[in-house]
Amino acid sequence: MSVLAGVFRNTQLPFIRYFSKLIIDPTAVEQLKKLDESCLRVTVEGGGCSGFQYKFDLDSNVKDDDEVFEKDDIKVITDKVSLSFIEGSTIEYHEELIRAAFRVSNNPLAEQGCSCG
Repeated sequence: MSVLAGVFRNTQLPFIRYFSKLIIDPTAVEQLKKLDESCLRVTVEGGGCSGFQYKFDLDSNVKDDDEVFEKDDIKVITDKVSLSFIEGSTIEYHEELIRAAFRVSNNPLAEQGCSCG
């Protein structure tokens, strides 16, 4: 569990948030097992509508600055810099009529999102 403390923007009211570093949704576990993969790498890169975008790769190489999260024999790997942007988020697999993809949802650190994916 991580703790984030600070002051609400434009006020002097303090806040404290407690959240798990990363939540792996059962939909992500199920899809990785269907793909016969055990590791998913999540990175945050510059670009996209809001200035950042999420990137997903099937990659089992763990580097020195990586954090590894596990659920049901599935691993989600992210570097510490990317984790600072997605901490407290949920990694899930989402299917709709025109596409299906892994995604980051419920990011408590995002001020807004876009609908372009």
